[in-house]
Amino acid sequence: MDHFMKLGFFPTPLERLNNLSDQFPGYQIYIKRDDQTGLATGGNKTRKLEYLIQTALDQSCDSIITAGAQQSNHCRQTAAAAARAGLKCHLVLGGHQPKEFTGNLLMSKLLGAHLHFTGENRKGEDIPLIAASCKKNGQRPYIIPYGGSNSIGALGYVRAIKELQDQLKELQQPIDYIYFASSSGGTHAGMLLGKALYQLDSEIIGVCIDKDEINGLSLNQNILNIMNDTKKRLNITRDFCLDEIHLLLDYEKAGYGVLTNNEINAIKLLAEKEGILLDPVYTGRAFYGMIDQIINQKIRSGSSVLFWHTGGFPATFNYIAQLSN
Repeated sequence: MDHFMKLGFFPTPLERLNNLSDQFPGYQIYIKRDDQTGLATGGNKTRKLEYLIQTALDQSCDSIITAGAQQSNHCRQTAAAAARAGLKCHLVLGGHQPKEFTGNLLMSKLLGAHLHFTGENRKGEDIPLIAASCKKNGQRPYIIPYGGSNSIGALGYVRAIKELQDQLKELQQPIDYIYFASSSGGTHAGMLLGKALYQLDSEIIGVCIDKDEINGLSLNQNILNIMNDTKKRLNITRDFCLDEIHLLLDYEKAGYGVLTNNEINAIKLLAEKEGILLDPVYTGRAFYGMIDQIINQKIRSGSSVLFWHTGGFPATFNYIAQLSN
C-alpha cells in the first residue's frame, strides 16, 4: 500500500459541524473533507488515482482511458492526474456532444483530455473500441474502470480509513456512523476493508446514488467482488458477505443526476449552516439521506455521525437554472 504517486493533499480535514449539531440535538455531526484533496478542485477519486496512475506508470503506459457520465467527477480528476503524470487521457462519455461545455466537462477539456461521446453507452461499454484505436495509433493505453473502482483503486480508501482513525484518536472522538455517496463501489469496498484491517468501530453506510447496475451486477454485489479482489493485496484471509454491506436504496429512485427538492434543500442546509458546498448529483443526495435518517430517528439519539464529503462541486454549474430557483 506504500507504492503510489502522490497527487493529493492528505490528511484531509476532519471538522465538527457545530451549527448543524445544534440544529439536531442529541447528535454530534462531523464531516471528512475529501472535497479538499486538491486535484483539480478535489474529490474522492484522487485517493484511487494515486494507485491507478502509479500502476499505469509501472507498466510503461503512455495514455489513460476511462469512462463516465459527462459531468463525471472521476473523469475530471483522471484528466488532472494524467496531466500531472505526463500521460494522454481519453474520456469515454455517455450522451452526445453538447453545444456548450459546463462544469466537469469543461474542466476535463481544459485539462487536455480527449473526449469521446458514446450515446446511450454511459458506463464504459465502448472502452474496448477506444483502446483498440489508441493501440492502432501506437499508444500504450492503461484502462481505468468506471469510477476507478477495482482492487487497485480501492486501496486509496483502505488507507483513508487509517487516516481517519488517526484523526479520531487525536481528537479522542469515536464515530458511530459514517455516511457517504456510494455509486461505483470502489470507495465503499475500500472503506469496509479498512474498517476490518484497522478495526475501526464505526458503522459504514453508503447512500446509493444510481439505480443502474454495473456490468449487470447490483451495486452491493459489485462492492463485494471488489472487496474479495482487494483483500488479496492486503493479505486479509477472512471472508466477507453481502450482509456486511450497508447500502441505503431509498434515495436513488429519481435516477442518476436528477435533481429534486430533497437534494436542493440538503445543499442549502449545509451551505447556510456551515458554509460548505455540496454537489447536485452525489453529495447532495447522500447528505439528504443522512439528514433524513436523523430526522426519522433511524440513527439512535446520542450518536456521533460523520458525513464523508466526496467532492463534486463543479457539476453544480450544470444545474444553474434549478438551483437558482
